This record gives sequence, structure tokens and C-alpha cells, in this order.
Amino acid sequence: MGLLENLVLVFVAGLVTALATGLGALPFFVVDDFSDRWNVALWGLASGIMVSASLFGLVNEGLAYAEGGFPVLMVGGLLAGVVLVEAADWALDAIDIEGGDESEASHDHHGEDDHAHADGGHSHGEHAMEAEAFAEGDLRKLVLILGILTVHSFPEGVAVGVSFAELGFAGGIPILGFSVPLLAVFMTVAISIHNVPEGLAISIPMRAMDVSKWRMVGAAVFSSLPQPIGAVIAFAFVRWAKEFLPFGFGFAAGAMIYLVVTEFIPEALETGETLSGDGYRELLAGLGVGVAAMVPLMYV
Repeated sequence: MGLLENLVLVFVAGLVTALATGLGALPFFVVDDFSDRWNVALWGLASGIMVSASLFGLVNEGLAYAEGGFPVLMVGGLLAGVVLVEAADWALDAIDIEGGDESEASHDHHGEDDHAHADGGHSHGEHAMEAEAFAEGDLRKLVLILGILTVHSFPEGVAVGVSFAELGFAGGIPILGFSVPLLAVFMTVAISIHNVPEGLAISIPMRAMDVSKWRMVGAAVFSSLPQPIGAVIAFAFVRWAKEFLPFGFGFAAGAMIYLVVTEFIPEALETGETLSGDGYRELLAGLGVGVAAMVPLMYV
């Protein structure tokens, strides 16, 4: 297959992960509220899957490509992935979505951001901003938010893109005439599963604003639209400069693990504050299921 066909396949894989975010809004088609217990468990499941896929998939691949000795490029990639996530968080804090308006709404918005930051992540601030922008139909806010999300969703797209590095090589799984690496299949599934609770978290504040159900689905998918773009860019880069493959694998793994530690788990624990045991049991159960499901598959 030619380069264009490969790029299209990688884009489609990234698009699948983005569309999976919309699944997070579907529970509200049949129920008015979604149990915090299930929400925490879903965050735990996504975290377990992401950490397993990163450590036993991306890091293993990076080590395999690293030539003898200390894997300098891969370690550099790990650190670069952490820096990107921190840069995205900085952008979220630095950009004034209200455009300098000193209204009470602006004050409340910044209070939400401070609370999210204090809890160790920025996801609640993002979700509240996006929900408000969709509820108001404010195009300017949506464009600004998409800019932030482009940086913030990029690591997930990169993880998908670099996992396709060996696309077309022997030993892959035949899909639609392509020989798709097993790691690419697992990473696409892992990111898609991660995006479901992400979409749910975006939908919850929109539900409180009485936003229509299909608009919630659209908002959830919107939040992950940068992922297919990131996937294509990462795939093109690692195919063009194969010597940087360890860096690419390390970058994706570092960003994913850092996101789990600083955002997914804090989000789950904040959601579980009202549960008995503060949600730790549900989180650990989800983590355990995610790890148990992924690790055996990574060694098939």
C-alpha cells in the first residue's frame, strides 16, 4: 500500500478514537443521571488500560528499537511527553476564554479552574468551559477551546500514530487489505475506551445546563477531534525518520502515563468523594480489570 493509503488508515483509526468519546454521552439517552460509582470505575478501567498499553506496549517497542546501551532517545521522549502535558495545562490556565470580561460568570469560571488545579488536574475546568460554550453556541469560545484541546488531545493521537509505525510490515493483522501491527489495534482500542469516560465527564455539566442529548454527543466528539490529526502527524514522522522511533514510543508513553497520574486518577477520586471509601475501591477495581484485560493481550 502507498503512503497516502497508510495515512488514510491511520487517520481513520484516530477518528474512531474521537468518535468513541461520543459514547460517553449515550447513557443520558436512557437515564437522567449516571452513577458516580460507575463513573469512577470507568476512569479506573481507562487508567489501567492506558498504563498497561504504555508500559508493556509502547515502552517495550521503544526498548526494542533502541540500539545497545542506555535508550537515550526513548528516555528523552518520555520526558518530552510529560512536558507536552504540562504545556497543555499551562495553556489552559493562561488563556482567558472570557476574553477579559470581569463579569461574575468569568469569576466563577476561574474559580472552577482553580479548584480543578488544586485537585491535581485541569479536566474539570476544560469540561465546564466546553459545556458552557456549547450551551451558549459561542463560536469564539469554541475556537479557543479547540486550540487548547489540540495540544491537550495530541498525546492520545501520537500514541495511535506511533503504534502504526510498522504498518504494512510482515507479522501484522490483516485488516481491509492492510497488515496492521498488533500494537496499533490495542492502542486504538485502549484510547477509544479511555475516551468513553472522558465523553461522560464532558456530558455531565452539559446535562445540568439542559443541553440536548445529540449536542452533548457532538461536544464530546469535538473534544477529541485533534486526535486523528495527531495520529497522522506522528505516523508520518516516525516513518520518515525511523531512527527517532524510540523517541516517538517514549513520547507517547510518557504523555499517557503522566495523564493517568495527574488527570485520570484525580478526576476519578474527585468524582468518588461522595462514595463510601471515597471511591478508592471502585477505582482500584477498574484499574485491576484494565490491567488484567490488557497485559495478557500485549503478550499474545
